Amino acid sequence: MELLEQRIKKDGIVKAGNVLKVDSFLNHQIDIKLMNEIGKEFKRIFSGSQITKILTIEASGIAIAAIVAQYFDVPVVFAKKSRSINLDGSVYSTKIESFTHKRVYDVIVSKKYLSADDRILIVDDFLANGCAVDGLIDLIEEAGAVLEGVGIIIEKGFQDGGKRLRERGIRVESLAIIDSMNDETGEIVFRH
Repeated sequence: MELLEQRIKKDGIVKAGNVLKVDSFLNHQIDIKLMNEIGKEFKRIFSGSQITKILTIEASGIAIAAIVAQYFDVPVVFAKKSRSINLDGSVYSTKIESFTHKRVYDVIVSKKYLSADDRILIVDDFLANGCAVDGLIDLIEEAGAVLEGVGIIIEKGFQDGGKRLRERGIRVESLAIIDSMNDETGEIVFRH
């Protein structure tokens, strides 16, 4: 997606440790016009799928998933990283390791919001090692739902998450795939 790549080149900041900071438009401050274009693009890409729900993980995935969901006219379900006192009933749970935060989270989804009748599109901002997507797939499988695909805004193609998921036969569609980043020069090379 050319518009996204241009924005990453313009406003993305490459940090040491293979970190790409895009918080000025994607996951802290959100450019709604850009997100709407991303939502339209995911709708175009997954138009042949019978999606009933969008699944993501808190926190940065929520806003993105909500915008994408409006184009599919389906609800968003997000995996919570902690159990709140107002979450009643039984839950699906798994563990997810965060690349950015360098910690493992116990994540949960209420069984009221995922079922065997659901056809799920996972949406997230980044794909690096694939741990978050693996965890969300665990929740989908636990619910007996069907995974229709994974929509990623930015994939770090030089890390193995996307490759590993695709080798398992999972449909992964990334709007921008980065083949390399240089924290000294700020150079970002996209896959085409």
